[in-house]
Amino acid sequence: MTHDESARPAPDGGDAAPGPLVSSVEVAAYAVPTDAPEADGTLAWDSTGVVVVEVAAGGRRGVGWTYAPAAAAALVRDVLAPVVVGGDAMAVAGLSQAMIRQVRNIGRPGLASYAISAVDVALWDLKARLLGLPLHRLLGAVHDGVPVYGSGGFTTYDESRLTEQLTGWVDQGIPRVKIKIGESWGKRPDRDLARMRQARHVVGDEVELFVDANGGYGRKQAVRMMAAAADLGVHWFEEPVSSDDLDGLAEVRAAVAPDVTAGEYGTDLAYFARMCRAGAVDCLQVDASRCGGISEWLRVAALAAASGLDVSGHCAPHLHVHVAAAVANLRHLEWFHDHVRIESMFFDGTLDPSGGVLVPDPHAPGHGLTFRRADAESHRVSA
Repeated sequence: MTHDESARPAPDGGDAAPGPLVSSVEVAAYAVPTDAPEADGTLAWDSTGVVVVEVAAGGRRGVGWTYAPAAAAALVRDVLAPVVVGGDAMAVAGLSQAMIRQVRNIGRPGLASYAISAVDVALWDLKARLLGLPLHRLLGAVHDGVPVYGSGGFTTYDESRLTEQLTGWVDQGIPRVKIKIGESWGKRPDRDLARMRQARHVVGDEVELFVDANGGYGRKQAVRMMAAAADLGVHWFEEPVSSDDLDGLAEVRAAVAPDVTAGEYGTDLAYFARMCRAGAVDCLQVDASRCGGISEWLRVAALAAASGLDVSGHCAPHLHVHVAAAVANLRHLEWFHDHVRIESMFFDGTLDPSGGVLVPDPHAPGHGLTFRRADAESHRVSA
């Protein structure tokens, strides 16, 4: 699907903008089957939706994406593209705000924000390419590399598959790993504990162990689970209860040793402000493929810093690595099995997590990735 400049006149009565004008917005939706059955504490899935956006201006193209169903592609084409085409490609913040205003009557939370995120990332990539700069340098690099943690450990994995995945991360030198718990909405606590013990045995004592309940526990159950696992040295307890239960997150946070974290479903600055005010988390998770893209990710990171919190990038590691490198209060980035696999299938220029750090290419302009459209085509779906 394409939306080009013929559909809309140049802004401001035809006066030329300071930078090159966005000439087209193209979008396509894909569905990629998982390589094995997957589930966490509260959901099961067998494929992952991807919406890829390409924005053109000045003879360059920028690429962005979000992990979302095909309906997000229709929002890009029908709602967002008309306010982006003809705009100044160098004025990403202004185009971001124009998209946010455009979805007022649709409602920003959910798919509208996912769609905005994909376009915003494409615009930042485009701007960096127009300037001939790596994106992290354009944003203002703070870190040379971005720490990552291995993430997967789905509740559907048997002992052999879980051991294989954990061992693979350890062999790559990744010093942090995460598995899913809270199976069947917290109804299998014994298996949760057994899998945590298996994970600790496989990775040894020197690797940090993270767990993610995906909101599967109640408040007191979450506290009991960490008491039962006290000897395992769990460092990170993600969504012990629903991320909508801010009082519950704060209650669990006060009662357990691991850092409590949430925020991956946030789609605007106000969502994260509420989470910070509630004292709900020790580290704020932010997802640039959901929250409104790189533009909003930077604002959320500043909000977190003002609240004395670090931020952690949720999933989509190659989408996040440049903006993560540009944030002082960064803790780490999620090297998530599904998204690592898809990004390696869809893009050239993917990075190596060996040693537990992603290092953005200091020479490649933009985010350094090239979309292999032909390779993705077999997974394309209709919007």
